[in-house]
Amino acid sequence: MTKWGKRTEAIHGGTRRSQYGELSEAMYMTQAFVYPTAEAAEARFEKSGPDEFIYARYGNPTNRMFEDRIAAMEGTEDAFACTSGMAAVSGALMALCKAGDHVVSSRALFGSCLYVLEEVLANFGVEVTIVDGIDKAAWEAAIRPDTRLVFLESISNPTLEVIDLAHVVALSHANGALVVVDNAMATPIFSYATRLGADLVVYSTTKHVDGQGRMLGGAICGSRELIRGPIETYIKHTGGAINPFAAWTHLKALETLDLRVRAQAESTLRVAEALADHPKLSRMSYPTHPSHPQYDIAIRQAPSGGTVLAIEVKGGKEACFRFLNALEIFIISNNFADAKSIATHPATTTHQRLPQDQKDALGISDGLVRLSIGLEDPADLVADLDQALRAV
Repeated sequence: MTKWGKRTEAIHGGTRRSQYGELSEAMYMTQAFVYPTAEAAEARFEKSGPDEFIYARYGNPTNRMFEDRIAAMEGTEDAFACTSGMAAVSGALMALCKAGDHVVSSRALFGSCLYVLEEVLANFGVEVTIVDGIDKAAWEAAIRPDTRLVFLESISNPTLEVIDLAHVVALSHANGALVVVDNAMATPIFSYATRLGADLVVYSTTKHVDGQGRMLGGAICGSRELIRGPIETYIKHTGGAINPFAAWTHLKALETLDLRVRAQAESTLRVAEALADHPKLSRMSYPTHPSHPQYDIAIRQAPSGGTVLAIEVKGGKEACFRFLNALEIFIISNNFADAKSIATHPATTTHQRLPQDQKDALGISDGLVRLSIGLEDPADLVADLDQALRAV
């Protein structure tokens, strides 16, 4: 559990030094580990201690440093690091569910998350109920005494809906259900999921933690009972553990995470304020801007809306593509939470394969653009967006 502030934990949490006393964390690029005797090997396979390792798929000193550090930042007892955000999402869901279980999820999700719920879990005999996450009555109607698990994004991707997490957690726990929160948009810096009672918090550490376009990664944070019980057991046997080089890169990135995310969030709010009433837009969505439909919930839950906003360009796909192609600083990509500012057209990329009725229900129109704000000068970003909108 955390004993320092997030910025301190991000630099010092979970540090392990070898006999050489290195300043920078060591990167242990090894598949397996050596035992002094056959008896020692037998003992370790029977029960490994906290700093004893068997095989890289099971654990690694570099991975464990990253896990301890992100758990300390999140305020949980433990964490397990995965190959990607989706490995973390699917690992958490598959580890905790079996045939016949009931899962309730919000409908506003990243496309791959919807696939895991509606295709993978359903194919394994799990009953899945999808609800409108911002409708409290929908949660109340869907969560039952036999519900095993509730899954949601604290801030949805890409439309930035904000769910009243305290309400969902209270309702879930009253029915004995676990709550798993995908927290990628909320960021590890402004996270509130653990504080509000989520049982597991899942991150794509590709976003924000790496934050510089280099490494895929994911993390599941929660109680030691869940992490070192069903989560670790499932992931180590199915091969979803992060590799040590990615874990080491993430460790180094954590040192500047607080500085980067706070600067990006400040810039995002400035961009949101500049675009709020733009004549070429039919809407602008940013959780902690007063125009957001769930603004009161957003500011009650977190001090910032994060590093991403959404806009809807008037004129549909054709006008939207003219806008995207006119951008000079923003790059067109499908990632977000990077040091470089990114523009994404969800309807034709990240959410392209969703049926049209689902896109309509989620608000993913042909004019919707997700804007991920990087570390560039915010005045330059506003100017770039303004000149590109003049091309519409």
